[in-house]
Amino acid sequence: MTHIEIEITPELVRDLLRDQHPDLAGHPVRLGARGWDNQLWRLGDDLAVRLPWATDSADALLRKEHAWLPVLAPHLPLPVPVPQRLGEPSPLFPRPWIVTTWVPGSPADRAPATRAAESADTLAAFLSALHRPAPAQAPAGRFGRGGPVTHHAAGFAESLASAIELGLVPDPEAVHAIWDDAATAPDWDGPALWLHGDLHPANVLTTDGALSGVVDFGDLCTGDPAVDLAAAWILLPDGAIDRFHAAYQHPLDTAMLRRARGWAVLRALTGILIGDAGDHGRPGGKPTWGPPAHTSLQRLIATPAPRP
Repeated sequence: MTHIEIEITPELVRDLLRDQHPDLAGHPVRLGARGWDNQLWRLGDDLAVRLPWATDSADALLRKEHAWLPVLAPHLPLPVPVPQRLGEPSPLFPRPWIVTTWVPGSPADRAPATRAAESADTLAAFLSALHRPAPAQAPAGRFGRGGPVTHHAAGFAESLASAIELGLVPDPEAVHAIWDDAATAPDWDGPALWLHGDLHPANVLTTDGALSGVVDFGDLCTGDPAVDLAAAWILLPDGAIDRFHAAYQHPLDTAMLRRARGWAVLRALTGILIGDAGDHGRPGGKPTWGPPAHTSLQRLIATPAPRP
């Protein structure tokens, strides 16, 4: 991870607004969060400014959100950060930035969903609305997201080996069995559907124990919905998986569920390593990522693999 040399402060945010969007410069500015790619600054009560502070890819991701999320947002049943303005690189700040709507709630890595039935229905409704055929010019996924889960075989093996070495996986054989089952499932042969692509707990918000918003569409892409369906094992409380599957409004076959479990176990291992070991370029890690990832892995191990 390489952070920009410019310190992002409230004064810098106000200067950027005065320079390019002066009608917004009078709103109060305060720090909202420092994420993986971007810093988020509250702008009054209803808006936020997102500025990339790490990873060179963040620039293209912000532009992608600005182009596509306003098209998708009106059809989604949960609040999402809808881009309102685009800021271009300037002498004040060398990278693009955006102004979006503010989505209230607490990140699910800090405040997990506890209302199982309501959260299952909400997640199913959100993904049912999102998973529609995408146009030919829609963006492809980064890191193979939306493609065959088998493209991540090397990453899975490396992550599992690291987690075993650190003593972070209680049943490596069961974890490997989940992956092997997913890797032998038939590939997706349907149309390229719209996907969020990065539904982990830090990108989903809760209010009073129920899912209430989805943020960070930087990995918005198209392809196999299994990568998003993995979120059921990652985000929902125990006992909610079957209800989620029943509420999801598109066909769910055994192969899709097997692939989704593979994505989920890969996501859980990544969360464990980032949360407990500071892996993937985050010295010190993100400690709040560890507990939900461990819970997800335990849930996956305890859940029988789907069979025809």
